[in-house]
Amino acid sequence: MKTIKSKKAFEKVFKAGKRLSHPLLRIRVLHHDEGGCGQVAFVAPKRLGNAPIRNRGKRVLREAARSCGLPYDGYSVILLATDQTAPAHTPEVARALATLLSRAGATDGR
Repeated sequence: MKTIKSKKAFEKVFKAGKRLSHPLLRIRVLHHDEGGCGQVAFVAPKRLGNAPIRNRGKRVLREAARSCGLPYDGYSVILLATDQTAPAHTPEVARALATLLSRAGATDGR
């Protein structure tokens, strides 16, 4: 899974990307016109709690992303954990993610 690592790429997605929310997670999606391989990032802010809680949230997001087939070619996606992400089960988060991705118009093109 190719991840977003540079600050410049994060800023680009945050500035120009489409923002969608669900109680279990928030996402930012940016479609690249030139295509290319997709990227994904997982974020759990410090306000959620201590390191084990943030790590659990990111772990749940990673599994949900895998089950949805992320990253999609031509899309950069940032997944942000909420206070309800860590205690949730992965299939619930995966359903929420699939709903948000369809609302954003992101398709895997496979």
